[in-house]
Amino acid sequence: MNNSRDFDLGELIIFAFKGFDVSTETQKNIVKYGVANTILFGVRHKNNNYESKQQLIDLTDQLQALRSDHHLPMIVSADQEGGLVQRFVTDFTRLPSAKKVSDRVLEKNSAQLAFELTQIQAKELFAAGIQLNFAPVCDINTNPNNPVIGTRAYGSDEATVSKIVTSVVRGHLTQNVQPCIKHFPGHGDTHVDSHLALPTVTTPLETLRTREWIPFHKAMRSGCNFLMSAHVMLPHLDPDFPGTLSQTFLKKYLREELLYQGTVISDDMQMQAITDHYGASEAPILALEAGCDLLCYQTEEVAIVAMDAIEKAIVDKRLSIDRLKASVERVRKIRQQMNLAKKSDQNSRTTGDHWSSGSSGVRETIWVNP
Repeated sequence: MNNSRDFDLGELIIFAFKGFDVSTETQKNIVKYGVANTILFGVRHKNNNYESKQQLIDLTDQLQALRSDHHLPMIVSADQEGGLVQRFVTDFTRLPSAKKVSDRVLEKNSAQLAFELTQIQAKELFAAGIQLNFAPVCDINTNPNNPVIGTRAYGSDEATVSKIVTSVVRGHLTQNVQPCIKHFPGHGDTHVDSHLALPTVTTPLETLRTREWIPFHKAMRSGCNFLMSAHVMLPHLDPDFPGTLSQTFLKKYLREELLYQGTVISDDMQMQAITDHYGASEAPILALEAGCDLLCYQTEEVAIVAMDAIEKAIVDKRLSIDRLKASVERVRKIRQQMNLAKKSDQNSRTTGDHWSSGSSGVRETIWVNP
């Protein structure tokens, strides 16, 4: 830690790495930069960190040991939405898509189903050492040709999406896992995938307020402490920057109008929506200036480029230390409240209901043929 600023560069980054354990080189980088937040991936990703439930437990315990001298847990995160986006499949309950969850909730007229299945989902994550899940999706699927949201959304109207995401948020929190709602200011009406290009949306501000932002606001009021930004251009409201880099959206609308007090996490800063338009050293500075608290990177190498760029921006006085410390303190406050699965209770972490695919009523109702 640099004592003159009282925080580490690694407290501003969500850090990814390759492998089923933490290599010597990665350990050195985690210690050097004071990395406090990581993201783990599954078999379909080039950074695959998952082989089995026991290996995942060992890996998350190893990560926590690297932060033991700071007296706060490391935040270990994952994308475990369900459907097409599930990083851990083998030995985990196979999760349905948001659309399928919504169909069953509406059929049974019971959001309690979404709450109960999320509890099972979150139990598994917590037992494996994951405390932050990038779910639920709060986007409303208003564009049927949307190439990236689709079945990841809980519906095409704000009432349905709001009803379910609030249940999903509460289900996570009851099991010691922090949910992260996404993707603000709304990815539901896009025509291109921000992984591949920068989408442009022309939704009027009043429609955003009365439709897109309703599920986000309801989820915030349900106790959600994390929100993910969208790499989406709304040029009629901010002609210069997409949501992740926009002070208009992250400060004016999110903080000042919607009164959001939690942590803002960028969507992956290595998506082409960002990399095709902003340099690897410039993008993290713009995102922090805009109001992001944590910047998410899918590779260790680019995360290091970002941290070095942030260091330079601090030295050059482009980034205010007070501004960055506000982000760090916001995240530390949540870390102080986080629980960890106990090493001493190893048996319950690898066996029991939260690891089984048994015949509970919720599974029979929701999870047949996910």
